[in-house]
Amino acid sequence: MPPAPRTLPLAIWARLPGPLRRRAGSPGVRRLVRFAPAAALALATTQITYFICFSVLAMTGRASGAAGWLAGAAVSYGVSRWAWERKGKPRVLKETLPFLAVSLVVGIVLTEASHFGYREAAALGLHGAAHDAFVQGFYLAANCFTFLTRFVIFHFVLFADRDAKAESQLRAEDI
Repeated sequence: MPPAPRTLPLAIWARLPGPLRRRAGSPGVRRLVRFAPAAALALATTQITYFICFSVLAMTGRASGAAGWLAGAAVSYGVSRWAWERKGKPRVLKETLPFLAVSLVVGIVLTEASHFGYREAAALGLHGAAHDAFVQGFYLAANCFTFLTRFVIFHFVLFADRDAKAESQLRAEDI
């Protein structure tokens, strides 16, 4: 009989070397593991919307990039709150507006990356599926870059647990 689903991860965890286990158990790594599926969902939404707008609806690079970003941003907000375990009514000034500011910058980057990818594909003389694959891949690379940037901003600035920081500073002063 195969081991229960919960025992396999625990067995793997127990076999990790101590320093690696401590690092993997850090709050930053735990948040990254929780944020990754949330970001993957937003990325899938973005890429599918982008593909439909660019390949099926034949929209321009900028319009497709903006539509893909907007669809992903809507999903990203909800799943980001889940990833950082935020419940209840969002705090507008400390959470929602900074998230919107970061999202707008990401939107500009993705829209311009889409336009740039479209122009580069044309400059390379690509047509049909090769053109679409190049542009989609370029947009995906820009999305991956913005994912890492957003994680750093969200983890260390936007959703940082200020109460935990204050407690750790108080403990450090007591020592």
